[in-house]
Amino acid sequence: MFIAKVVGSVVATQKTESMRGSKLLMIEPYVIDPKSRDRLITTSRSLIAVDVVGAGQGQYVLVVQGSSARMTPETKPLPVDCTIIGVVDTATVGKTSLPLE
Repeated sequence: MFIAKVVGSVVATQKTESMRGSKLLMIEPYVIDPKSRDRLITTSRSLIAVDVVGAGQGQYVLVVQGSSARMTPETKPLPVDCTIIGVVDTATVGKTSLPLE
């Protein structure tokens, strides 16, 4: 799992039948800043994820990839490898709450 920020949405009018009705969002993964270890920074890498929790633009989300992405009831029959499974309220390392920017 990893934390990412929702940076956009994806609309695909032509897609496989099993994907109809699935909400697709563009996300950017975040990592702990290797220099300061006290904040999260973007990887500047974009991915497309299926959203099963109703996340929105600008929110930080919890994401799974690979076979784990198909382990929710909503994604079990889908050809996906990246799924948003939660909206992040806070992120903490040790006793420090990390700013998400």
